[in-house]
Amino acid sequence: MARRTFFSFHYEQDVQRSAVVRKSSQFKDSVDAEWIDASLWEETKKNDAAIRTLIAKALERTTVTAVLIGSHTASRRWVQYEIQQSLARGNGLIGIYIHNIPGFNGQTSSRGANPLPASARTYDWVHDGGYQNLGRWVDLA
Repeated sequence: MARRTFFSFHYEQDVQRSAVVRKSSQFKDSVDAEWIDASLWEETKKNDAAIRTLIAKALERTTVTAVLIGSHTASRRWVQYEIQQSLARGNGLIGIYIHNIPGFNGQTSSRGANPLPASARTYDWVHDGGYQNLGRWVDLA
């Protein structure tokens, strides 16, 4: 059964890295991914209420939230909000470290802090075989 999954990440810093995960999720039978298009963020950037509404709408009918953890993800206000809202809804949570995926410049980045509660499982996209295992991780969440 496909699990509708919301992906949370630091857009400006990790859009390229998240695209790797995004593309792979298209081929996973157990992952029905929910992504917020960057243009929607641009439209709502100056209005906190609009951002909250956008996040609430994106989380509708989801059962899992996957936080893509880059170098600065833990410090992002809206990532923290998405985690809080996911917990309030009862979504399963997983963290996926994406710092080992090359960015636009072809370089990897440093490992960031984990913003998730201690009970949430975390994985490294590169070292834990994310392409092969994403569906299993989502199912376990």
